[in-house]
Amino acid sequence: MNRREFLLAAGAGVLAAVGAQGGTEMMSQKPSSKGRGMTRVALVRTTDRATGIKRAIDLLGINTVKGKGVLLKPNFNTADPFPGSTHNDTLTHLILQLKTMGAESITIGERSGPPDMADVLQDKGIYSLCEKLGVGLIDFEKLPAGDWVLIKPEKSSWRNGFDVARPVLESPCVVTTCCLKTHGFGGVFTMSLKLSVGVTRKKNMAELHSSFLSMRKMIAEINQAYTPKLILLDGLEAFVDGGPGHGTRKRADIILAGTDRVAIDAVGIAILKKLGSNSAIMGKKIFEQEQISRAAELGIGVSRPQDIELVTDDAQGKEYAGQLGKILEQG
Repeated sequence: MNRREFLLAAGAGVLAAVGAQGGTEMMSQKPSSKGRGMTRVALVRTTDRATGIKRAIDLLGINTVKGKGVLLKPNFNTADPFPGSTHNDTLTHLILQLKTMGAESITIGERSGPPDMADVLQDKGIYSLCEKLGVGLIDFEKLPAGDWVLIKPEKSSWRNGFDVARPVLESPCVVTTCCLKTHGFGGVFTMSLKLSVGVTRKKNMAELHSSFLSMRKMIAEINQAYTPKLILLDGLEAFVDGGPGHGTRKRADIILAGTDRVAIDAVGIAILKKLGSNSAIMGKKIFEQEQISRAAELGIGVSRPQDIELVTDDAQGKEYAGQLGKILEQG
């Protein structure tokens, strides 16, 4: 892929109402996260996805999916091997866990870029995986024009808003699963906040990728459109440089779970700092990263590291969480 193609490979809030025609105007910004209290991020050190995913979700002590239809949003921008895209084992074990938790139904929904979504799904074996596990599948690229809703937040970096897939907006329960990696073409990092780029229409990417000075803020602003009920980050391996499809790999052996996109990404950046990453990660404080700072300003998540509570279930995790806590405090 050339640079332009990589720029297109990008790929997680509140919506007052979804208009059937035209767009939805967000009449006011979501209030600041100050005073919202602590948010819990579960951290599990493991090399086993099956047990790690269950342990991380159990540590949150909540069940946000029981009795609900779940729209599951992975990272399928391309079919590149993990962490270039969501590992199929992660997807499988997450689906099985959601079923155990009592999800009424599960449907995977995603848009890729630059490859066609159908090709990515075929190359990754997702059609057969869905059939085997009994889950639905929505290729956002095949949605008719009427199933895209124009979102126009106030004071946005977007010139005229952005389109969001209606199934995301209308789902009673969105669950997202992201990877741990840097982004070599403007995003700086791609975790839960940037995952939301995949709920927008491909035609919106021309504006996003030509707006280098405001790209990170625009990514954060997409997250105003919806709020996931559960976020799972697979950090068994990470890209510490390069990305999103290919990069310099390091083992992290981490699974994170939470409900706050800013907190998940802040902890993810702390992990990249601990592993040793590129200058864009190492040379800037975590809450000064534009995706983080803009999302916090909009009230999408916490606004300071002191509001993140790292929870774990063993001595190894406790030691690692303590090290990350110091990195978060120092920025």
